[in-house]
Amino acid sequence: MRVHLHGTVTTVRVPWERTAGDIDVLIDAEEYQRILGDELRKLRRSRGWTRKELNQHLQSEISLQTLATYELGTRQCSVVRLVELCVAMDELPQDLLAKVHRRVFVDEPGRVRVDLRKVVADASADLLPLRRWAEDRLRQAGEHGGEVALDLPALERMAELCGLPTVDLIARLRRYASR
Repeated sequence: MRVHLHGTVTTVRVPWERTAGDIDVLIDAEEYQRILGDELRKLRRSRGWTRKELNQHLQSEISLQTLATYELGTRQCSVVRLVELCVAMDELPQDLLAKVHRRVFVDEPGRVRVDLRKVVADASADLLPLRRWAEDRLRQAGEHGGEVALDLPALERMAELCGLPTVDLIARLRRYASR
């Protein structure tokens, strides 16, 4: 698996993954940060706390503006700060990160979940074959078929039809994810 993060390419091998036909995974750091912030905000609100009340439960003092920027996803949160925020809200950090991971990536390993209505709305010329396919799927499925989970072979074929590298198509399709 090759991981791309803001132009940096890092090859990551994990024992449970097959090495034949490795796929590239594009991590959008800004999206990850935004979703992490959203999950932090949801967690705080589920406790019925304001940012000021959360701040009172923290081990170290931080400004309310800093808390707001974490929740908006406009500022990176260190691992230590993330753990501190989670502990203050009685949440295991790994559970919060699992929620973020499910939203950024997909609940189903090896699949990309896509909202077909969003694909149809994209007027990009290079996605014309994909858009036609999505329109057809929506017609066949009716009102209840707006979402699909695409596996790697389907993604590779669609990328080929669109004349795009598979990793680029996956990155674009992640914008059409239904969350």
